[in-house]
Parts: sequence; structure tokens; C-alpha cells
Amino acid sequence: MVEKENKTFGLLGKNIEYSFSRGYFSKKFEKLNLQQHKYVNFDLQKIADFSSIIKKDSQPIAGINVTIPYKQEVLQYLDLLDETAQEIGAVNTIKFLKNGQLKGYNSDVVGFEKSLLPLLEKHHNNALILGTGGASKAVAFALKKNNIKFKFVSRNTQGLDILSYQDITKEIIEKYSIIINSTPVGTTPNVENSPNIPYQFITKNHLLYDLIYNPEVTQFLSKGRANGAIIKNGYEMLQLQAEESWRIWNEE
Repeated sequence: MVEKENKTFGLLGKNIEYSFSRGYFSKKFEKLNLQQHKYVNFDLQKIADFSSIIKKDSQPIAGINVTIPYKQEVLQYLDLLDETAQEIGAVNTIKFLKNGQLKGYNSDVVGFEKSLLPLLEKHHNNALILGTGGASKAVAFALKKNNIKFKFVSRNTQGLDILSYQDITKEIIEKYSIIINSTPVGTTPNVENSPNIPYQFITKNHLLYDLIYNPEVTQFLSKGRANGAIIKNGYEMLQLQAEESWRIWNEE
């Protein structure tokens, strides 16, 4: 049950004026007749300023969503982690507990999984995850949960078991029929950019999923579609993770 009292929610991130969350929750509050609730952007240039937005003499905050680039950096400011967030090592939802403690959750997992599963076909057994940031870890968790093998791809491999973009051959593309972009490459305003993979080897057997939702069809998705691939942007995932955040904030 949603209590009808003054509550502030918000989004923590950097350069997030474009963000989906504020508009989504503002409409939700209006629909639920929660005029006393508000959702604001906590747009920080450095994570060290996080403490200043939760100080005791500020307006009471009930919950915060977290986006790029702070999904991992914010962990140091939290008192508790949900089991899933602990395993992933990244948080996108913070709940302000009644005892004053901050608890981190990861609703990206729910959003990604629920939006991906209806698209999967029998041959979708292996995935490439482009990027190694906080969002990629939620993606990996969901894939592992559903017995889909995956490899990370990054510009900086540092000798780890991660593919570089230069490593992606025709054989790699043929083996990994799911390709997920968890990087910000291609988002507005840099819509002409796309991850550096050999798109010419993509076929109708591939599924390309982009966590980006603005633009609706990124260059990454457009190039995949041109070769017959199934494509999906991150908008539904955002909606689903937002609803999961709302559930977390309101559960006792």
C-alpha cells in the first residue's frame, strides 16, 4: 500500500537532463493522485557530492534510482545491499529505510530479463555483452540465471578473460547469436556512433539488444536490422525496472 505522505524520489547520475525517469515517475504520481510526491534529478559531476543530497536537514528522500556512471561508485555510501545487488556489484535502486540506513538493490536485472525472454529462440544460447560497466553486470546476472553463456567485450581488456573489439571475428559473431550493447555509444546526441563490431556477419539468426532508448533505433540496431536480425531497444527494460523500483520503495 502506498502511503499518502510527502515523499521525494530522484535519479542519481551525471548529465541526466535527458533522463527517462523523472518524466515517467511524475506521470505515475499524477495518475495515482500522489500530488505530494515528487521526483527530481540529482545531477552530480562527482560521486563525492552524494552525501550532500542526503544530509539530514534536506528534504526527506524515500528512494533514488542510479544511472551512469554511478551504479558501482555509489556502493561505498550504502549501509546494506540486497542479495542480488551484492552478487552483481552494482546498484540502480536505493531505498531509504525507516532507521535511516540506505539499502541498495538492482532492478535492472528484472527489467532486462522480462524484456529479453519473450524474444529468445532455441538457438539463442550464447551472448556478447558490449561494455563492462554497471549495467553490463545486471545483464550478465540475468543471462547466467537463464543458462545463456556470455563473453564481455571491452576496449580495455587488461589481460582479463574479456574480448577486445579487435578480437571479434566472423566465427565469434556466428557463435554468439545474442549481442547486447550496454555501453552509452550511440545515444543522443551522438547518434551516428555505434560499437565497433563487424556488422556484415550478422544474420537473421541474431538478436541485437541495445540498453539505449534514445534514439529509438540506434545505429547498432539499425545495422543489425539491415541484416535481418531481431532488434530491441532499452525502453521496455526501463519501464520494467522503474516499476520494480517502485515496488521496492513501497514494500514494508
